[in-house]
Amino acid sequence: MCLLTFQWQPDARVPLTIAANRDEFYARPTLPLHAWPEAGGGQIVAGQDQQGGGTWMGVHQPSGRLAALTNYRDPGHNRADAPSRGGIVTDFLQSPLGADKFAQALAARSDAFNAFNLLLFDGQQLVAFESRHRRHFAPQPGVWAVSNADFDTPWPKLVQLRRAFAEVLQAHQAAESPDISPALEAALWNLLADTCVADDADLPTTGVGLELERALSAAFVHLPHYGTRASTLLQHARSQVSVVERSFGAGGVEAPLGTVRLRLDFGG
Repeated sequence: MCLLTFQWQPDARVPLTIAANRDEFYARPTLPLHAWPEAGGGQIVAGQDQQGGGTWMGVHQPSGRLAALTNYRDPGHNRADAPSRGGIVTDFLQSPLGADKFAQALAARSDAFNAFNLLLFDGQQLVAFESRHRRHFAPQPGVWAVSNADFDTPWPKLVQLRRAFAEVLQAHQAAESPDISPALEAALWNLLADTCVADDADLPTTGVGLELERALSAAFVHLPHYGTRASTLLQHARSQVSVVERSFGAGGVEAPLGTVRLRLDFGG
């Protein structure tokens, strides 16, 4: 997951709404959103990185736990032998620990991984984790976003998506309905499909060179060998999660399986 925006309204009928893009190399084998074979204690519902075995965003049924991860862009400090960060998501989904306790325990071992950001929801508490600082915090109600830097770092695509996301949710009263309406879905797909790049003067400097910084400044990325592989919309209500995912291949072409829609019910 390389660009994620979310609305946190803990007292609303729908406390958590997410729109996100996952960027990855096209050659990295991936399974789309699906229910994984059950392992004692419940079932993970997520896409799956077949190389590392984990996922970038998933939900656990029947507990309703949710986690989503973005990588921190720092090519000069990445280690080729570091374990896959996608396993952190599955660890939380299957953990008995609450979000805060899990984040506390994770801080002690997060240096084993290349840098990342993590969003955790245990059904009651929402926690954001930044491995680079070994820091976790509870986001205040409102609209947030994270890409490949710390939470709410004002990269152009993050600022634009967060603002537009808030406007769309308000227009469609998304926090009032547990289902993603067709109109809301269409509006959010448009936001995630934006291929406009930022002006060079507004680009961050992350060590990948100007040409690549420019290409990665779009919400929807499509390079010859790397780009947006999945776009995901999710609404987490009190006893239900609605999730829709679109998968893409090289050049931003939608994958043959197209769109996957799932509705998960759990005790609330």
